[in-house]
This record gives sequence, C-alpha cells and structure tokens, in this order.
Amino acid sequence: AKEVGIKKTVGAQRRSLIFQYLSESIFTSFMAFVIAWLVVWMFLPQFNLITGKKITLALSDWELVLVFSAVTFLTGIIAGSYPALYLSGFKPAAVLKGEMKGSIGELWARKGLVVFQFLLSVVLIVSVLVIYKQIQFVQTKNLGYNKDHLIQFPMEGKAKTNLQTFLTELRRIPGVVNASSTGHSFLGRNNNTSGLQWPGKNPDDLILFENVGVNYGMLETLGVELAEGRFFSEEYGNDSTKIIFNEAAVRIMNLENPIGQKIKLWDEYDLEIVGVVKDFHFQSLHDAVNPLFFRLAPDNTWTIMARLEGGKEKETLAKLTDFYRNFNPGFTFDYRFQDQEYAQQYESEQRVATLAGYFASMAIVISCLGLFGLAAFTAERRLKEIGIRKALGSSSTNIVLLLSGDFTKMVLLSIVIGLPVSYFLLDYWLQRFAFHVPLEAWYFIAAGLIALIIAWLTVASQAIKAAGVNPVKCLRTE
Repeated sequence: AKEVGIKKTVGAQRRSLIFQYLSESIFTSFMAFVIAWLVVWMFLPQFNLITGKKITLALSDWELVLVFSAVTFLTGIIAGSYPALYLSGFKPAAVLKGEMKGSIGELWARKGLVVFQFLLSVVLIVSVLVIYKQIQFVQTKNLGYNKDHLIQFPMEGKAKTNLQTFLTELRRIPGVVNASSTGHSFLGRNNNTSGLQWPGKNPDDLILFENVGVNYGMLETLGVELAEGRFFSEEYGNDSTKIIFNEAAVRIMNLENPIGQKIKLWDEYDLEIVGVVKDFHFQSLHDAVNPLFFRLAPDNTWTIMARLEGGKEKETLAKLTDFYRNFNPGFTFDYRFQDQEYAQQYESEQRVATLAGYFASMAIVISCLGLFGLAAFTAERRLKEIGIRKALGSSSTNIVLLLSGDFTKMVLLSIVIGLPVSYFLLDYWLQRFAFHVPLEAWYFIAAGLIALIIAWLTVASQAIKAAGVNPVKCLRTE
C-alpha cells in the first residue's frame, strides 16, 4: 500500500500499476507451472503404479503444453486481478497518512478461505481413516470359508481327462492338505438359475440361486461350515441325486427342517436336501450373501482347488510344479492364491485409500500455508498492539494465547462444518458395501483433533515470534 502511495505521488499511472501486479502474478504462476511439471514428471511413475494407468508427460505434446500454459496464464490473471485492481485504486494521501483500513469483506474473504481450506482437510482426514478401516475390514473379515493357503488352477489336458487319478495323486503330495474340483471361482456370481421348485413355492416368485457344481471333497477343501446335515460323501453311495443349500437359500425358500426334503431342478432332476452350510461370502462384501446350492457334478467342474499346509507353501508349490509337469506334459502349472484373487476385488477401493492419503497430505500442507500466511499477516498488523500489551505487563504466554485464539475459532468452525459433510459423504460411500464398518465417533473426533493440532503448530511459530518482540522497537515510531 505504501509502495502504491509513493509511486502515485511521483506520477505513476493506475494502468502501469495494474500491469505491474498482473505481470508479477503471471510470472509467479508460470514459475509454479514449471516446478509443477517437474514434480509431476518425477512422481508420474509412482502414480501410474498406484492407479494401474499408463499416463505419459512429454514436452513434445504441444497440445497438452498449450492447454497447461493457458490454464497457468488464466490462473495468474485471476490471482493477480484482485490486488492489481484493489491496490492500484488507493489514494496516495490516505495511504501515506496511514488512514487505510481493511474492510469487513476483506477480513471475511481471508478468514473464509482459511476456513474452507481446513474444511477440506478435515473431510479428507476423516475419509482416509474410514476408507483405511473399511479396506482393513474387508481384508480381514471371516468370509465363512478359509481363503488362506488355498490355490486354484485350471483343469487342462490329462488333469481333465483323468481327473480322479490326478486328484488322488495330488492329495498324496506332502504339504497338500486336501484337493478337489469345482465349477466356481467363489469370487462372484459365475452361474445362477431360477429353475428350482420346492414345497410351498409361490409360482410367481423368480429367485436366482447360485449354481455350484462340485466334486467330492470340495466343500471340505473350501472350509465351509455345516449348519446341519452332511457334505457329499462316497460313503453314502452315489450322491448325484443330492443337493446342499446355504442358509440364505433355506431362508428364502422358507423351509423348516430342510434335511430330507425333495426339490426339483429344471423340471428334470429330483434332488434330496442332505445338508445346509452356513452362509459364506462367495461374492465381494459389496453384495449381500445370495442363495446358493451345491450339486455333485464332477463332469461339470473346470477348476482344481488345493489347500496347502501353512508355512510350507514354497516347498509344496515346488513339488506341485514338478508333479504337474510330469503328469500333464505340455501344460503350464498356472496357479493363483485365493486370498490374492479375493484382494483384487477391492483394487479400486485400495487405490482410493492410497490416493486419499496423498490428497489429504496435500490439502493439509496447503491449508497450513494459508493459515501460516494469515498468522504472519495478523501478527504484523497487530505488532504495535502487542508492544503496548507487553509494555503494560502482558506475558508472552498471554500474547500467544491471544493470537492463537482467533485461529482456533476458525479451525473449530471448519471442524463443525466439515464433520457433518464428511459423515454424509462417507455414509454414501459405505452404502456401496453390504457389509461395512460403522461410522464411529472416534473417526470424527480424531480428525478434528488432528486438524486442531496441525493448526496450533502452524500458528505457534508466528505467535511465539510476535510474543517475543521488544516493546521498545514496536513503539519507537510512535
């Protein structure tokens, strides 16, 4: 302001001042653009790794460079227009006499921007906490079957034409706990049908049941739990006329004492219910547990699953590879771990969690810059007030508390606005999951405290610096 007053006094035109401030702002914006380009270029490989993309950044892409340059120029114009138009309009006499006072609008604009910045930080901090807990929940939840140490691989060549021999020899390998075959991945809906008839069924009902063809020993290999009845077993003769449901299916069919009851499949097969397994998650946790039945159909299976002994996976896999190469020459032993396949269902959520962490950190840094700038500005403007207070006996502690008080109120306002916003956003996000963590109070309390502590640490340096000034130096010009 004083610079404007002096320049106008010696004959500077308002137009030249506007040009000066706009050009300074545009220059700063372009400096930021150059640095930003270098930062993006450095971190792009890591970003591509997180997101699974193949984005490139090259100066030879003139279209991209022109777009970014235009955005940078526009940013400089917008950022510089307020000081350029506002400062250049000052009256020299009023400025040099010290009669310039900030307007209420100016004050609200400064504080409002800081409140908005911290509001975004609070929302992102809560988001990081909740998303992390949800990802942890889906990765550790008991699915109703044991996905650990379980491998699957396609049925090919002699393994398909001599399936029973293959499975018998496979089970003899040291380190293989059990093995069988199935026509399902247990990672989503693979095959479903509405062609079931049961006693008391409403003819108008159209209910989809997941149809899972299995071999003997598959349910034991999978590790599902029996609610009642039994699994398929060769001890009882041919079980091809038997069927096993999950609890969700029994509930939806409204069957009491289901064991022994007869059902008809596709108006062709008369099947007897011999078992009911406890509900297990054969889909991701985005979905509720749907009705499912197991049918003994070895000829209708195409995936082999084997459970390995925990802690001996490496040695067992080496033996399995040799066995597969000898038994099934010409085919590759292309196995996958069930727990890793399960985790891949939540890749998008894991990316969101990782990126949310980065963006939350960026938002906090930007918010702290805004708060730091405002704290420095406020301390500078209140320097004489601080000098008078110290001359009248105020302690440094009182001065620090005085300067920190206003900023604490601003951050508290950000928290009060940000927490309900984050609650509604996260509640909406969690509704994508049929099973999710509850939105507990500690997420929001922790986010508020983190924001508050960060704000205090940011303001503290300026407040302590201002509180330590010598009153004599502050008041020397008075």
